[in-house]
Amino acid sequence: MVILLSAFNGIEQMISKLYTSFDAPITIQHQSRKTFFLRQIDLEKLQQIQGVRAFSKELEELVVLRKNQRWINANMHAVDAEFIAQAKVKQHLINQVGIPFLNDAQYVFLGADIFSKLKLGLGSEQNDIQLYAPKRNLKMRLGKVPFHVQQMVAAGALNYNQELNNSALLWNYDAASLLFDQQNAVTRIHVYVDPQVDLIDIQTEIKKLVGAGFLVRTQLERNDLIYKTSRSERLVVFIILLFVFVLASFNLIATLTMLVHEKQANLQILKAVGMTQQNRFQVFFFEGLLLSFLGIALGLVLGLLICLGQQYFSWFIVPGANVPFPIEFKSKDLLSILLASSILAFLFTYFPVRYLLRKS
Repeated sequence: MVILLSAFNGIEQMISKLYTSFDAPITIQHQSRKTFFLRQIDLEKLQQIQGVRAFSKELEELVVLRKNQRWINANMHAVDAEFIAQAKVKQHLINQVGIPFLNDAQYVFLGADIFSKLKLGLGSEQNDIQLYAPKRNLKMRLGKVPFHVQQMVAAGALNYNQELNNSALLWNYDAASLLFDQQNAVTRIHVYVDPQVDLIDIQTEIKKLVGAGFLVRTQLERNDLIYKTSRSERLVVFIILLFVFVLASFNLIATLTMLVHEKQANLQILKAVGMTQQNRFQVFFFEGLLLSFLGIALGLVLGLLICLGQQYFSWFIVPGANVPFPIEFKSKDLLSILLASSILAFLFTYFPVRYLLRKS
């Protein structure tokens, strides 16, 4: 239980870190429209909410990229300098290539998979690509070009997670809004908060500020499926391990049965010298509890030692990622394991001993 629950905690933490660096703690979007104007939100009051550290703008659009005869779809994230800093883009650039061009409107940054599929090279001078994006509110006429076309250079490759690596294109917000004729319009606003604040409290304050027309979500709500899946798997594993513990408890019942059977002669002597039925029950009951809690304590200690060994010595490596398998033990897991195993140990000791002594 200790090892498996710690492994699930580590996996959940690893997933959280992957999405934390790109996704802001809180995002604001319009309820019914893809984009909205910045003037619809009082940004000064947003900045003044206690716990809010900064905010950034993002314009998102589905685009098509072309390099020679290679075409590929991408999800463009046009962001400002604040986003570049908060999302730690520098740390996620492969080989740190392209850092000087992070806020340059002439350059874009592609997810690692897109970068590879377009056959581009890190630091190469031949990384020019063309971007095609559909024009808004365009009436189709003969001779009209239905796409915005922009020539640009891929300055580097991003490595965040599989989803972003396979779809993301990072570009300058001002350049993108000018190309799409959407100045002062955004798809979402990213809100960054102090580390120790309660996200729910700040989310409530932001909802009051922006009104019912906007969707205000925390990072957990945006990636709700991932976290729910991880927690559901952990709960199922916990329940399965409890059943294993129940099966193992039959060994305890067998041990107590043999013990009572072997001590029949001693029990008769104890009866003769005046030991009551309650006293005899207590002897075998506490012996059963002693055996149970020794096993529980030994299991917890061994589990903790293995978890600490993995954290410090990295015995196991995640296949394909070449990183140590994440392990994180939480005190609430210790309490839940102790509580569940203690209740089962009590039940599988009390009733068998009561039954065995009644028959003896």
